[in-house]
Amino acid sequence: MRDIRLQCKLYLPALALGAGLIFAIAGAGAATAEGGDQTYGLAMHGAPDLDRGAAALPYARADAPAGGTATFGATGGFDSLNPFSVRGRTPPEVRAHTIDSLMARSWDEPFTLYPLIAERVETAPDRSWARFTLNPAARFSDGAPVTVDDVLWTLRTLGEGGPPGFRNLWSKISEAREDGPGALRVTFSAPDREAALILGLLPVLKRTEGLDIAAPSLTPLVASGRYVVADAEPGRSLTLRRDPGYWARNLPARRGTGNLDQIRVEWFRDGQAHFEAFRAGAIDIFREGDPQRWAEGYGFERMTRGAARKAEIPHGRPSGMYGLVFNTRRAPFDDIRVRRALTLAFNFEWINATLHGGAYRRITAYFDNSPLRHEGAAEGREREILAPFAAELPEGALEDAWAPPPAAADDARNRRNLRAASRLLEEAGWTVRDGALRDAAGRAFAFGILLGASEEERIVGPFIDALATLGVSATARTVDAAQYQARRNDYDFDMVVNRWGLSLSPGAEQRLYWGRDGVKTPGTRNYAGVDSPAVEAAIDALLAAEGEDDFRAAAHALDRALSWGVYVIPFWFDPVSRIAVDAGLRWPGRLPLYGDFIGWAPDVWWREPAAADAP
Repeated sequence: MRDIRLQCKLYLPALALGAGLIFAIAGAGAATAEGGDQTYGLAMHGAPDLDRGAAALPYARADAPAGGTATFGATGGFDSLNPFSVRGRTPPEVRAHTIDSLMARSWDEPFTLYPLIAERVETAPDRSWARFTLNPAARFSDGAPVTVDDVLWTLRTLGEGGPPGFRNLWSKISEAREDGPGALRVTFSAPDREAALILGLLPVLKRTEGLDIAAPSLTPLVASGRYVVADAEPGRSLTLRRDPGYWARNLPARRGTGNLDQIRVEWFRDGQAHFEAFRAGAIDIFREGDPQRWAEGYGFERMTRGAARKAEIPHGRPSGMYGLVFNTRRAPFDDIRVRRALTLAFNFEWINATLHGGAYRRITAYFDNSPLRHEGAAEGREREILAPFAAELPEGALEDAWAPPPAAADDARNRRNLRAASRLLEEAGWTVRDGALRDAAGRAFAFGILLGASEEERIVGPFIDALATLGVSATARTVDAAQYQARRNDYDFDMVVNRWGLSLSPGAEQRLYWGRDGVKTPGTRNYAGVDSPAVEAAIDALLAAEGEDDFRAAAHALDRALSWGVYVIPFWFDPVSRIAVDAGLRWPGRLPLYGDFIGWAPDVWWREPAAADAP
């Protein structure tokens, strides 16, 4: 296996000549007349991995058969087909399959882009500007050519009225203009190594006057992706149909992808109904989140007769963060001693053994399971980033790695950790009086846990029971998908369960997750209300890093500052994905490092007419 730093890059082959068998641009690092670099791909650090002779993504089969349908399942519902509205709920398949971006990425490099709508890219050596030349063959699904005007309109529309990530990109741009036939040039207000790549991922929409990009809508946006929306019943089903005139089907970036004629999604009221639909053959794919059911619950007829099969898909991506999120905008969770105490009360070992047969590993940091996880004492560049904030960081943060509470494996009732939690709460001013934990003013320690899925109740139930032994009154409430999303957007909760998927190429999205603007600005993913100068400095360093060593040091600093901040009670992660799938659906034997992730299922899958052995 290659070093994980190289394996976890994101590939998308570059634009091809003729039938699409070779890349359009000769090589990386060619100088332009303005002193910039013109390449066939754009990497965050170093050079792109793919050579000019690549025919397809390394994990796609260039000659994969076309045809057939794959039906996925989901829980909850949707009420919009506009993925850029923060108020609506849009199926992620709409953005993924119907809207192409200027450039494309693959999940086999940390962060590298290859041409798609833009056939060439030039950047300043310090990435202070970028120039994209559009492929003259690029077409929207209605047959209209993709123009520079469309790209500039999309950039401005999303930047002024789209989700926070686009507004953040827009704030970094000092000028965006047409720069010769079929080309646009964007100048950034300050050098930012990642900004050009984020711009390369800009989804391109057809200019539509009067469009309110922030409003939910059931009218599909016109774009240039592999699929178009064929049918949509809000809250029930979505059907995407492959565009037979898709302009990029012979490019290496797209060869062997989008093989299915139709992608369908059916919605179910909860996870059990979702699973039963797979058992009955109503859907083709089920991602199993229960290791015990995976081991014992697949003896039903569809499996035994060979109509479906099981597969475990390994991955090398970071654990990310998944757990109970403290809303630090509210007391008492603005006190780190309280957050530490409640973290001690969560009995991971008992929950993992009882609910999951011990199959999961506890998350020990945000970038756990990767080279970006911080270790030991902060040294060198990592320490340089964090040292100015030493007085604001928790004691010991620079001298040692953060670690979760001691394992309760030899103490099923977690008494040792509960005693430590009680001491921390008392230190924070909470004492038991009249049968409840109260502050100096006599207010009882009580809070609510907002849940979006009934399956989460069995996780938080034991936690609530443990808190009761400390005198803390916690209640869990499961709400429907619309209310759950609305309350998360407005940070209207005390505690919530959330999962942040993190990559081996963290960048500008980290501001959306942890940036201090999200303390008050609705619609970000800073659900915890992180407001930390150390975190801000680490993100700044991450985005400014020019070499791999600086980049890794900045990631370590971010991981350390977040972990020591105790913003989340970590749950667990799994180094494999467990999927049950209809036997007629296949994929190449070569898997991307990120495994069962964006850009793999069903992007590179195909359907065969009869059951076959697993790849």
